[in-house]
Amino acid sequence: MQIQTLLIETLRSGTIASLAIVPLSPMFKAAGLRIGHYGPKFAGLFFNDPQPWLLFVQHIVIGWVSTLPLLLILLGAEEHRHPPLVGAFYGAAYYVTINSLALPIYFSDALPWQLGAATVLPSLVGHIIFGAVIGWTSRRFVSTARARPVPR
Repeated sequence: MQIQTLLIETLRSGTIASLAIVPLSPMFKAAGLRIGHYGPKFAGLFFNDPQPWLLFVQHIVIGWVSTLPLLLILLGAEEHRHPPLVGAFYGAAYYVTINSLALPIYFSDALPWQLGAATVLPSLVGHIIFGAVIGWTSRRFVSTARARPVPR
């Protein structure tokens, strides 16, 4: 497998998964739940008053960065593993490590687990769906890449 092929799949699957979870934000917000809390905070590290278009671009770029490790995991996983399920577990693990621990600690916020299910569930569900979508969309890439011998 070539690096270029991996990067193209990262952009493809990462974009699809990032777009797939966009509708969750207005749905959860309409229900009065917290979602997307760290997007503006993270963008605020680099830009004053980040506008919605910039938050959207950031969302896509973070999606790409988050996709690459999952693709590497899928490529290394045993063939009988179900990629969407592996992706869902990755999404849950990503939420726990990044969104429920690293970001709240960095920004000196309460951990979502301390704030309750209404804070945890929206983002956790979004991350699980994100990972599962990558697992689903990358199935052909993963099976093809596994079938090709690695050049020595």
